[in-house]
Amino acid sequence: MILYGSSLSPFVRKVLAYAGEKGIELELQPTGKPGQPSEEFLEASPLRKMPALRDERYTLADSSAIIQYLEARFPEPPLIPADPQMRGRVIWFEEYGDTIIASCGAKMFYNRVVLPRFLGRPGDEQAARTAECDELPPMLDYLETVVPEAGEFLVGGRITLADIAIATQFVNFEHLGCARDRARHGRVYAYVDSILARPSFASWIERESAFLAKEPA
Repeated sequence: MILYGSSLSPFVRKVLAYAGEKGIELELQPTGKPGQPSEEFLEASPLRKMPALRDERYTLADSSAIIQYLEARFPEPPLIPADPQMRGRVIWFEEYGDTIIASCGAKMFYNRVVLPRFLGRPGDEQAARTAECDELPPMLDYLETVVPEAGEFLVGGRITLADIAIATQFVNFEHLGCARDRARHGRVYAYVDSILARPSFASWIERESAFLAKEPA
């Protein structure tokens, strides 16, 4: 199976880490050249957004849709619980990561990395700073009240999509060098670090860090 996108996207990384936890082999392929998406990618992603999946003749876009497909096709080990209440919690945390945290993170990463590095245009640093200083802390305040101890998991006492969906958003904060307020959010960062240290995340983070450390071509 082919996954189109870049692991620098928290949504692509979410699918890759999910697949890693499931033992599913995915071949990561780029979407094409900047501003010139490939025909194969466009066939799989009508909205031109990553990630997109190709499983032989079957194509599908959107990280949540892709994960639901993979969970149905490869049910073991389950990363979305069957229990109704636990499943509801997992979907809630995925939605919180995908919308609330991701919206804030995108303002920082787009203006500080994507625009200047990949598109050759200056970013809006004021928008990035507002997101980091004013928008992000209240989101982390909520997580500080619900995340478990480091080494434990959000739902059901085992790794689930909930942990993956939350933790993937924090990788780009680290790439950006965002300051950590350990006095205010120490529990959050200890929990997230324990998830990101898992092999399903660690190898991708290492590659991303090495790539970003290089001077742009």
